[in-house]
Amino acid sequence: MRDLNWDLVQLQRRAGDDGSHATRRDRSYALARMADALHEAGYRGLRAKGLKGKHVEALVHHWRAGRVSDATIMNRMAHLRWWAERVGKGNLVKTNADYGIRPRSHVSDGTKRRDLDAAKLARVEDPHVRMALRLQAAFGLRREEAVKFTPAREDRGDRIHIKGSTAKGGRPREVPVLTDGQRKVLDEARRLAGGGALIPPGRNYAEQRKVYEDETRRAGLPRNHGLRHAYALDRYEVLTGWKAPAAGGPASGTLTEARRRIDRAARLTVAAELGHSRREISRTYLGA
Repeated sequence: MRDLNWDLVQLQRRAGDDGSHATRRDRSYALARMADALHEAGYRGLRAKGLKGKHVEALVHHWRAGRVSDATIMNRMAHLRWWAERVGKGNLVKTNADYGIRPRSHVSDGTKRRDLDAAKLARVEDPHVRMALRLQAAFGLRREEAVKFTPAREDRGDRIHIKGSTAKGGRPREVPVLTDGQRKVLDEARRLAGGGALIPPGRNYAEQRKVYEDETRRAGLPRNHGLRHAYALDRYEVLTGWKAPAAGGPASGTLTEARRRIDRAARLTVAAELGHSRREISRTYLGA
């Protein structure tokens, strides 16, 4: 193993549980590819602490030459910033705009909601996968959050707690329990999971994720991010009293000042319950 690859592996080991399992996996892959790219670009013998601005520029040039999309480059830049921060050079990596990387568009071009189809759900044979899907629909959870959800510890009665170790970006959060339907799902999840997560005995998360993928594909439920869209749209309507723009409601720019205040507060709430720190992200789910 080359020195830089070794250094980056050690940085990650010392960081421990910094981020969710998926975040750590993606970071590991991205950093290894960066080390390879820098080696190919002629930076032989580079160590992790030797990161400089010219190396960042070389990586961006490498990605551009490979016709990597701006969205993917932005993800890689986040991992590169993590590297820089870990070696005490947090200010080394400039903003994405400084490198000519265009920001993502957070404006939805229409609703992407997906409601959980009862008939298709019934085709899912694994009870733990079925329950994970129901939790995704009831609380807008991501797949990993649902599969690793431990009802005995994370059901707090009037809210659920999502651990930072399972959440994207390592950000813990709480989602309120507001309906009888949500309460019913949680009670059934408790009975199924006992004191553990929604992973049956004898399996680890990676194995259960594979079961989830196989089962949902066979049942005709291959992509379930739309369940989060459905949660966001319904939650917004409850909070405001009107439909979100993506669902045919009024555009934010047409609202009165009083309604704009309600809209802003609702978007902040929805973003927080979905595990995002910025209100702008809510446009992806709710429209503008």
